[in-house]
Amino acid sequence: MRTSWNHRCPCRVNAHTELARTLLLICVLSQATLGQKPEPAVTANPEPAARIAQALRVEQPPRLDGTLDDPIWQQAAPITDFRQREPYEGQPATERTEVRVLYSRNEVYFGVACHDSVTDGPVATQLRRDVTQELDDYFEIVIDSRRDRRNAYVFQINPLGTQRDALITDEQEGDTQDGNPGWDGVWTSEARITSDGWTATVAIPFATLNFMRSRDVVWGVNFKRFIRRKNEEDLWSGWRRTFGATKISQAGELHGINEIGSGRLFIVKPYVLGGFSHLPANATASGLNPGTTALHTGGVDIKVGLRSNLVANLTANTDFADSDVDVQQFNLTPYKLFFPEKRQFFLENAGVFDFPLGLGSNADQLFFSRQIGIDPVTGQQVPINGGAKITGSLAGFELGAMDIDTRSSGPNPWANYAVLRLKRSLWGTGSYVGVMGIDKRSGDVASSFNQTSGADGRFVLFKDLVLNGYAAQTRTPGKPGGQSNLGAGLNFRSNWLDLAAEHRKVGPNFNPQVGFLERTDCICDFADATFKVRPAVAGIRELQFEGFVFHAPDTHHAVQTQEWQTTFRADFHNGSYTDDDIVDVFAQRLTTPFNIYKNVNIPVGVYNWARHQLTYGSPKIADGPCSFSSASAVITTEG
Repeated sequence: MRTSWNHRCPCRVNAHTELARTLLLICVLSQATLGQKPEPAVTANPEPAARIAQALRVEQPPRLDGTLDDPIWQQAAPITDFRQREPYEGQPATERTEVRVLYSRNEVYFGVACHDSVTDGPVATQLRRDVTQELDDYFEIVIDSRRDRRNAYVFQINPLGTQRDALITDEQEGDTQDGNPGWDGVWTSEARITSDGWTATVAIPFATLNFMRSRDVVWGVNFKRFIRRKNEEDLWSGWRRTFGATKISQAGELHGINEIGSGRLFIVKPYVLGGFSHLPANATASGLNPGTTALHTGGVDIKVGLRSNLVANLTANTDFADSDVDVQQFNLTPYKLFFPEKRQFFLENAGVFDFPLGLGSNADQLFFSRQIGIDPVTGQQVPINGGAKITGSLAGFELGAMDIDTRSSGPNPWANYAVLRLKRSLWGTGSYVGVMGIDKRSGDVASSFNQTSGADGRFVLFKDLVLNGYAAQTRTPGKPGGQSNLGAGLNFRSNWLDLAAEHRKVGPNFNPQVGFLERTDCICDFADATFKVRPAVAGIRELQFEGFVFHAPDTHHAVQTQEWQTTFRADFHNGSYTDDDIVDVFAQRLTTPFNIYKNVNIPVGVYNWARHQLTYGSPKIADGPCSFSSASAVITTEG
């Protein structure tokens, strides 16, 4: 089982019994004779160069009740030619799907009919918004409203009408489903389960897409349907197994939207809080003033459309009381934990500020908005006096500019943060080049300023090969040298091989105070190869053989972290799987004692860890999947 190679620390694991291993092997081997019958060999049809859908204008919105009974839906031509991404790439979908697109002056509407040949075929259990729907049937709408072929909005709905929305940035895949679900948009939807499947209606205001008055609109758009009981994924465009819905450069196009918008976007959200505090007369014993004191505060958030796809967000005395709480994490590593941003002011068009310092969605970031307005030690809110942000497209560039001012609170002095980000899309393939500058000024006498600058690029070649590179540096008082960070990587995906590799050199004094950096003083090398095969065996969908190595000495070439691992996986048509670490060999050097809990400390030294693990997961059915794991590990230390 592959784990995150940069968040690991040695800890003791008890060996499981041989009986557990035997039961696991029986479960795995049984899949070869159970499940679906093998399909005959097929040849995928070539993917069309571009798919185009037409939207039909209506003067009145259709009835949005989850059904397509309103005759106005029938005026739009249906989109029907969905192809399988899983299990049989490029083959026609086994169940018919129809999508109709209408629009009015202020909204775009989608009418969806997901036909099913089996009564009670759709699986629907999830009722919580923005929670993964991977155990349900669902339908997904992907909209690239700026047509930059890199970024998009995701709107997803299951047969119960449960919503999930997300942002896709630079074609990055999500942890479990498409996009980052931290973003919350304003849209309405309804769904109904019918005798031959399920239907849904969706209305998305143009303001949610930061889109205003315009003519001859062309959007990037894609549609995805997931059929849970078949473990089947169908797409309208970009259905190659190496693509998927997050491959925005391979999305189709939506034409026909014209003469929209009723004026400039302008939204004001004020808030007022009031109350009182009463202390009894004996409060003087604690050094407090008795009596009743009035409590009051207020603030405002403003969103202004400067032009289509260019938006300004203003805030004063910001209140983040409605933000989601962080998921509790327990740190057993000597490195920082990463908590995603949850505050809507910073999530609005957050993708433009992304500057990854490495591969993957959990890579270090040159800019990390949670360094603003949150105490880095306690996690408590630091009051924000005010701020402004401009994001969107201008003169062919993707632009992000931000200025935030915070007041002193406890050990945190006042601070001002200024951020500028520019990106330029290249060749219409999902490629870009960009630059970024960050300036922090504060009342901290020892460190009154911190400046960060960098340039990066992403280059997509032959659709399946992605090259990344970046160069960054910081300026911090008292640190004259070693403040650079250089890196390059590649990612190749095909139906038989996935390959990822990167090299980074992080200076010992590289210090992006408004970024997220797991480790400094590192020459980090990483390589990962996964070989895939789809045998003609009943029940088996895919077999994978993976190996990776991570080597991370410091800039004096003393190894700090090292790991290599080999893994075998098997995915089955019914959704069950086995994920087995044949061997995982890990070494970690601790240069200072590591406190893991209260007075429990791991002393300085080099810790070597060898681990073996077998894992089995049952089919992902509506009653709920279960998993079983057996592992053994041996830890040795060097003083």
